[in-house]
Amino acid sequence: MVGESFILDTSIFTNPDYYLQFGKDKTSALLGFIELASRVKAHFFMPTSVYEELDKILDLGDLKGKFEVVVKIRSPRRHSITIPSYFLYEFVEEVRYRINKGLRVAESHIREAGKLEPEAVGKLISSLREKYREALRQGIIDSKEDADVLLLAYELDGVLVSGDEGLKRWADKVGIKLIDAKNFKAILEGLTFLQRA
Repeated sequence: MVGESFILDTSIFTNPDYYLQFGKDKTSALLGFIELASRVKAHFFMPTSVYEELDKILDLGDLKGKFEVVVKIRSPRRHSITIPSYFLYEFVEEVRYRINKGLRVAESHIREAGKLEPEAVGKLISSLREKYREALRQGIIDSKEDADVLLLAYELDGVLVSGDEGLKRWADKVGIKLIDAKNFKAILEGLTFLQRA
């Protein structure tokens, strides 16, 4: 893995299940990652859309320069990447399945609403939103940022680093190398050890 290209998702820096391995809060975790990654003989990439999303969430401010020294900001070449048609076929099938699942959730909640007092309908609507979102979005590529991370990893034949289950699932379908974000710090530390050996 020395010399490998790692393609980074925002989950590494925004989800406490993953960023706490690098520091006690989001800012110290980002600095901890930068310090460790700068010692590893590897390449780190993040698509522009993902970097912009990260900046909106964390407000990188003065850390942008330090981050960009270690992580190359680069979008995939969307117009020239060829992906297997089977991937598109499976994606369309998955979306169709999820739309139907979402409709069943909505129908169930509508039936339930007819049995409720007016004041209980608000709680039912909240439940509908949550279950509908889960039915349609969980476990799937559901944003342009997800698509960019996936495409860049595919284009560079890099290692996708993410905690997003949908992104990991679809990366696996096209043969992209994966690292669970929970293991990222240990892997980087292992690489620094190998470099010294």
